[in-house]
Amino acid sequence: MTRTLEAVIEQGGTVRLLEPINITVARRALVTVLDEEPSLAADECARLSEATLAGDWNRPEEDAAWSHLLPAR
Repeated sequence: MTRTLEAVIEQGGTVRLLEPINITVARRALVTVLDEEPSLAADECARLSEATLAGDWNRPEEDAAWSHLLPAR
């Protein structure tokens, strides 16, 4: 199986895959170092901002503002 995965090489050389991979035995890999800085993936950006946004989302005023979208009880 040959598969290309996106990864980030951290300062110090640690390689971090940006998606999970399931391998059952050790495999060889080739690493190509690109001459550009990594950009945040959409899901990574969402995870990083979730805690901050939760402070706004989890307020009674927010619940009231969106209550018209909830099904009738």
